[in-house]
Amino acid sequence: MACVLLLLTTGCSQGETKSAQSIEAVNVNNAVAASNNISTLRIGYVGNSEPTGPLGWAKKKGILDRELQQAGFKNITFARFPNGPDLNEALVAGQLDVGSLGDTPAIVLRARGQETRLLWITQFNTTAWLVAKKNGPRSLAELKGQKIATQKGSYMHRYLLGLLAEAKIAKDVKVVHLMTTEAKAALERGDVAAYATSSDLGPFLKSQGFPVIDSSANHKGLSGTSLVVATESFLAKQPNFPQKFNAILTEAAKDLKANSEEYYQYHAQITKYPIDIIKVSLPLKQISEEPLPAEGVKLLEGTKNFLVSQGLAKSNFKLTDWAAKE
Repeated sequence: MACVLLLLTTGCSQGETKSAQSIEAVNVNNAVAASNNISTLRIGYVGNSEPTGPLGWAKKKGILDRELQQAGFKNITFARFPNGPDLNEALVAGQLDVGSLGDTPAIVLRARGQETRLLWITQFNTTAWLVAKKNGPRSLAELKGQKIATQKGSYMHRYLLGLLAEAKIAKDVKVVHLMTTEAKAALERGDVAAYATSSDLGPFLKSQGFPVIDSSANHKGLSGTSLVVATESFLAKQPNFPQKFNAILTEAAKDLKANSEEYYQYHAQITKYPIDIIKVSLPLKQISEEPLPAEGVKLLEGTKNFLVSQGLAKSNFKLTDWAAKE
């Protein structure tokens, strides 16, 4: 359990070094941190070469630059991270002002007493998938005694833990850490029996002939949410930021939906998945046009309570206390 908690909170794993993506992100942040001032906004995100969703769309369409420059920000920098725990490290180190990440690492960080505020639920009911190796298990029961991998500290990890608990086989399987970029090769080699993966990689692996054992869509409360948080130290200097930033994301979300084909093409280009896979993995109804949609808050509350009950989040807290005040 201590090892799992370490992975969730620091992004480390036994004997592993940081990926090139993580090193790149930290180097970018170090350079920005040296010159950070009130006119510089430092945003970190988990993902690909560019952010996706409302934040990525606001960046691409120029909404972010336009509105934030009017608010006095002369510089807006972006740094990408391979997963949420690595982004957490940068927030703790004071290298970021705002972070876009999944619910599990964001909750774990807040539960450690780190001073962050929830700005926005950008996406909710994000599906996680449990995909098996070819010629391997076809049911949860057949996973007993097997090794299952996932990207620890992610919403897919939380889904897998919840699924194994529901099926009452948590003690009968071994869960190991593996980045999504390594999942397909590991399944092909038979290194793992199954992999709990993200909303886009799951349908892609299915299209490549890998059997799907389960998805979070089949279980109430096991799908994920994507969040945007900010540090309290930053908001103390910029008390009007939540209102301005939320207006930006509202505009971007509405524009994204109004121009869905253009957005899907952008998303496919960034993630390198076929556009038909993106349309399956990201129904537009999952994109929020308001900071804290009721359905997203309910899902987030359930995730928080589960993490606390499993000892993966150190303390409980009220979401209303976490949410930034406009």
